[in-house]
Amino acid sequence: MTTKIGQLKVGDTLDQYVMIKQSYKGLAGNGKPYLTLILCDESGEIETKLWDSADTEKYATKKIVHAAGEVMDYRGRTQLKLKQISIIEQEVDIAPYVRSAPVPKSELETTIRGFITSLQHDEIRRLVEEVVNRHEEAYFTYPAAVRHHHAVYSGLAFHVMSMLKLADTMCELYPSLNRDLLIAGVILHDLAKVIELSDAITPEYTLEGKLLGHLSLMASELEVVSRELGTDREVTTLLQHLVLSHHGKPEWGSANTPQLPEAEMLFFIDNIDARMNMFEKAYEGVEPGTFTERVMALDNRAFYRPNL
Repeated sequence: MTTKIGQLKVGDTLDQYVMIKQSYKGLAGNGKPYLTLILCDESGEIETKLWDSADTEKYATKKIVHAAGEVMDYRGRTQLKLKQISIIEQEVDIAPYVRSAPVPKSELETTIRGFITSLQHDEIRRLVEEVVNRHEEAYFTYPAAVRHHHAVYSGLAFHVMSMLKLADTMCELYPSLNRDLLIAGVILHDLAKVIELSDAITPEYTLEGKLLGHLSLMASELEVVSRELGTDREVTTLLQHLVLSHHGKPEWGSANTPQLPEAEMLFFIDNIDARMNMFEKAYEGVEPGTFTERVMALDNRAFYRPNL
């Protein structure tokens, strides 16, 4: 039986068809070129090096290849020591090689649209609905990130759905929170990832993504749409603040610090859901009684999986 990438452990071998998710050029200490390839199937991904090659056209993203090699430990992370790789020239459906959110796209859309309908403030509801409608296909298929959290097909919508459930619970626990503001902030906070990233399957950062980032892109989008709809200025400003401050601190990429309780809560539930997703990803394939690899996005820590 073929072992999927997500189940590979150190010492295992890979010998199967996989997709190139990412391809980067590098230069070794001896001056020779190499490629870093991220290989994936529907279960996960693994990094490998292709030495003495800089051909990113041949080994391009979304290419299906047959790869063989042995899984090794490299500085606390699993890496494939590549023995053989060959390009599959005929056209192949890449869908079976793409990792997706654990919830179907149709369910994600129904749930998120249900939350939009539940908004009581007419102007907030119209503004949120219009922005989502303008990016509908991408919003429900794009990942939430290139590598770290919810970096899967429909990962953005899955991240939003999880945060909406957290937000609803927090509003019940703390009735002083303005539910409409918080729910709208959750739906909008990462929506501009569909502009920041290139596509739903093998995302890379776009020019706008690199130079502007999704916080400022979303604030600009809200400005344009709210002017078209004639939205009250305070409503627009509050939603822009939620978006611009949701990373919490400037050193974490935030354009401003939260200055509303709803903005503070948005920052916390975003952080909770992102970090828990990274924990889940880190624990995949890890046996009880052992440690994960070091997770750079979680302060470069390794985490123990209890036998409990």
